Amino acid sequence: MKLGVIGVGHLADTILRGLLRAGLRPEDICLSPRGHGPQMAREHGFLLADDNAAVVAASDLVLLAVRPGDAEEAVSDLPWREDQVLMSACAGVPTARLAGPSAPARVVRIMPITASELGASPTIVYPMDPAISPFLDAIGTTMALDTEEQFEAATVSAAIYGWAQDLIRTSAEWGASRGLDPALARQLAAQTFVAAGRIQSEQEAPMGDILASLCTPGGITAAGLERLEQEGIHPAWKGACELVLDMLSTKK
Repeated sequence: MKLGVIGVGHLADTILRGLLRAGLRPEDICLSPRGHGPQMAREHGFLLADDNAAVVAASDLVLLAVRPGDAEEAVSDLPWREDQVLMSACAGVPTARLAGPSAPARVVRIMPITASELGASPTIVYPMDPAISPFLDAIGTTMALDTEEQFEAATVSAAIYGWAQDLIRTSAEWGASRGLDPALARQLAAQTFVAAGRIQSEQEAPMGDILASLCTPGGITAAGLERLEQEGIHPAWKGACELVLDMLSTKK
């Protein structure tokens, strides 16, 4: 299975590194000549195409990772085939906007995050296509959605990923300000978030019950959560999610 990449920016860069980590052969991956393409080809042995048409001609699967406003133009007037799949990682760009310009190829939407580099991306996809499973499984966990509306809402998680990074940084900086070694504070904050995620992901108890089991009356967890609630963190967080979803929806 040959993979082509149109738009080799930061996200595609991390995906490519994740694919190499998973053992995919660089000679089976063809990159467009813009962005990080030439550098990635030199460093890792990927094939470098002369243009986007050459990428499509050489590939079975094509990853599109350009700016959303450039998506339709990037896939237009290329030699698409019926046996190909176009995987769009362009946030807020519905399949209908790409189906015509990329016909007769099949169009799916994916939203990986930069943890792809570590093989740790929870990647959402709509609609699921069996041909792309090996690619998605190589960069993390695949999560298929039933409708495009669900996919749009789930895309907000890509922004939440960034907000979690900010919370980790804030926690680490606070720990360092209280005398912890900065490197230790960073690892402690990061691994604490990893541990919290694993507990919620791997245990079957209701999420509220897991949290309640940590909140001893009068204890530190309960006291801290009460302060956060007083500061309005929950409405602010949900408001940020709604803001992102509105931004994604206005791109249609």
